[in-house]
Amino acid sequence: MKIVTFDFEEHGDERGILISLEENHNIPFNIRRCYFMYNTQPGVSRGFHAHKTLRQVLICVKGSCRVLLDDGEEKQLVTLDRPNKGLYIASDTWRVMQDFSEDAVLMVLADQLYDESDYIRDYDAFLRHIGKKPERDA
Repeated sequence: MKIVTFDFEEHGDERGILISLEENHNIPFNIRRCYFMYNTQPGVSRGFHAHKTLRQVLICVKGSCRVLLDDGEEKQLVTLDRPNKGLYIASDTWRVMQDFSEDAVLMVLADQLYDESDYIRDYDAFLRHIGKKPERDA
């Protein structure tokens, strides 16, 4: 699996740092939705789903978390721990966000509005969706 991350350009001086996010420039799609996760309790993981068509960029704007990505062939763990790093997640990728620091704020940019029918929330259904046979079906 190829992991795609972005190092966003920082603009700063003695006043602080600014990062600009622009659709179809340093974000590889039109941004249709933005949401945040914060106050995630210790030991709690989020996600446990894939999307049929939705694409996302995840940015931990404060604190840190780790994202487990699974394409049905392999799994990789990516740490997000700085606000100038973005993680691109394509459709047909299972994701689990975990190991949130106490102060973590995870921002998600998406190329579509919320659509429950685009979610795949069962791992075996995800495997069937991408043409893999679930272990219990083997």
